[in-house]
Amino acid sequence: MQIKNYINGELVEPISNKYIENINPATGEVYSYLPDSDSRDVNKAVQAASEAFNSWSRKSAQERSQILLKIADLIEKNLDKLALAETTDNGKPLKLSKKVDIPRAVENFRFFATGIIHFASESHYQPHFLNYTLRMPLGVVGCISPWNLPLYLFTWKVAPALAAGNCVVAKPSEITPMTAYLLAELCIEAGLPRGVMNIVHGYGSTVGTAITQHPSIRAISFTGGTKTGQEIARVAAPMFKKLSLELGGKNATLVFADCDLERTIHETVSASFSNQGQICLCGSRIFVEQSIYEVFVQKFVERTKKLIVADPLDERANLGAVVSKSHYEKILSYIDLAQEEGGKILYGGKEKPVVNQRCEKGYFVYPTVITGLDAYCRTNQEEIFGPVVTIQPFDTEEEAIIFANSTQYGLAGSIWTQNLARAHRVAQAVESGILWVNCWLIRDLRTPFGGMKQSGVGREGGWEALRFFTEPKNICIQI
Repeated sequence: MQIKNYINGELVEPISNKYIENINPATGEVYSYLPDSDSRDVNKAVQAASEAFNSWSRKSAQERSQILLKIADLIEKNLDKLALAETTDNGKPLKLSKKVDIPRAVENFRFFATGIIHFASESHYQPHFLNYTLRMPLGVVGCISPWNLPLYLFTWKVAPALAAGNCVVAKPSEITPMTAYLLAELCIEAGLPRGVMNIVHGYGSTVGTAITQHPSIRAISFTGGTKTGQEIARVAAPMFKKLSLELGGKNATLVFADCDLERTIHETVSASFSNQGQICLCGSRIFVEQSIYEVFVQKFVERTKKLIVADPLDERANLGAVVSKSHYEKILSYIDLAQEEGGKILYGGKEKPVVNQRCEKGYFVYPTVITGLDAYCRTNQEEIFGPVVTIQPFDTEEEAIIFANSTQYGLAGSIWTQNLARAHRVAQAVESGILWVNCWLIRDLRTPFGGMKQSGVGREGGWEALRFFTEPKNICIQI
């Protein structure tokens, strides 16, 4: 199967006529090909988007809303097909794709399709003068999404951009392109006007760079690695493009002695290993108050051992394959590093899980639990982005906060305590854009989403996203 680009309302081949192998990580085999596009394809997409902008931006919010709601309905109607494509592309368990990824893509379109109808601007009266503010769409915007939650995060970007009246040139990850391609088919079916959304497949070094550098693209919304985000900022900032960058994380889980231990164990295991640990919000560093450290570690390992690593199509699977061979090798290299740094592997490690014959060449890793490491070693400072967690004791609340804030990242974290005053104190002190108390991954789409320090710039979600994709214009009238 050959995936195609979606430019000016049509599915088209890349100008180069070159394609990239798309590998199923559960089997290690090529199952499709995606376009190896370049700047020429991006130029065509930008031209189409620019020509479509005048018409699309002048449609009423209700008209745009109706089309986006049609896309949401079609995603929901094709849930099973899209979920299977997501699992085949990404390696995650099929039940996760059905329960989380595809339903969230539906929610993203519906949320912003309805939200734009209620998106209000401000007015300010003073004697003899009235000021009011318009929120104007930017024009053509670039959306670059990652491989870990392919359709989930792709729609998280394009839906608010389209709702606000912009036209989009989007690039999904070259590692997981399939659901973006299927979304293009649904956009055509829904009657999205030509050129309003364009999807260009290919490598980040070519397509991503061309989108970032293009002078007609007014804003970049990017989710991915911190190094790539730094390069995007280096290129885009002198061009005065608006930037929303959601980057890396090394999230801390702080467990205090007065927590509800059984519930905390259940939730922190999920927070550690969901989607093979390949969620930017996973908690990869667990800090536990000294008085319950031993019992926490024992119960955490016991529960981790019950997780099933299996063929993603197996209903029993808690973990499937990691996304690619290169990522698999990166994760194993960090397990080696942890041992070199003095870490003790309590469960998991480099031994390859035995899966069925279909998946004997796939990229599977056991959920891995490591103790005995210093908070400042490389294993605890660098983003692994896999099913690997470390557990370390702390003595005081102040020490827990110091450990949590010890990395260059500040995306998310969780706090487990029954002490309400402590929960507020610690949440305020931890340098992260998102903190959960006695829960994890509860996402209200109305809330701002993003990180501090090297975890990113700007916020997405709710009105924040609609503000990012619009420009305020103040108008002052003498009465």
